[in-house]
Amino acid sequence: MIYKYLSIMKNLTLLLSFILLPFLVVTAYGQSAKPRILVFSKTAGFRHSAIATGKTAIMKLGKEHGFDVDTTENASYFNPDSLKKYAAVVFLQTTGDVLNDVQQTSFEKYIQAGSGFAGVHAATDTEYGWPWYGKLVGAYFVSHPAQQQAVLNVTDRSHISTKHLPAVWTRKDEWYNFKEVNKDIKVLITIDEKSYTGGINGDVHPMAWYHDYDGGRSWYTELGHTEESYADQNYLKHLLGGIQYAIGSN
Repeated sequence: MIYKYLSIMKNLTLLLSFILLPFLVVTAYGQSAKPRILVFSKTAGFRHSAIATGKTAIMKLGKEHGFDVDTTENASYFNPDSLKKYAAVVFLQTTGDVLNDVQQTSFEKYIQAGSGFAGVHAATDTEYGWPWYGKLVGAYFVSHPAQQQAVLNVTDRSHISTKHLPAVWTRKDEWYNFKEVNKDIKVLITIDEKSYTGGINGDVHPMAWYHDYDGGRSWYTELGHTEESYADQNYLKHLLGGIQYAIGSN
């Protein structure tokens, strides 16, 4: 009888272990297995007024679409122990030289390990002296005309960040001209320079793109200078798709 009792208890223990294992895993990693992203918005040059609005919008997107969001302007987050917590890093309107050499190395290793990057608007006006970053973000800002309405051509509507957009998208924003455009980027949106004044990149003037880079993923949108952008559902879905692409399967 004792042997039979012990056998029953052993079987019950094994059964309970299989039932409870998923809950124990969830507890070990927090209350949910949500991916977490870091939104970085340090500026060492021009500071965009839409930074606060952009942070709020991304946090709201996270709550609605299943990812957690930390925001910072503290470059010390760029160390291995901190970065390993994040599925992706978003450079939101960063400008100028925002990371030191040690922090740059940590970020390079983070991307090389298969992580994701998303850049918004002035992310291309950042780290001109760091060629690796220039290749990652995909281009560098060179100039812009006054804010005005222009026609965007959505050249790739198969991507998660553009599949909801019309083929021709007319909107007002601040339109960047670029230099040192990475030849490996996959262009999602171009701007029609005949639809506004001040463009200098010619017939193929990219405004949003993505690419695999040095082991990781990179997505960039030039759009988002204006605060009004973050109340525009088409733009928000575009931004969400870019973040989701950067997160990937991390």
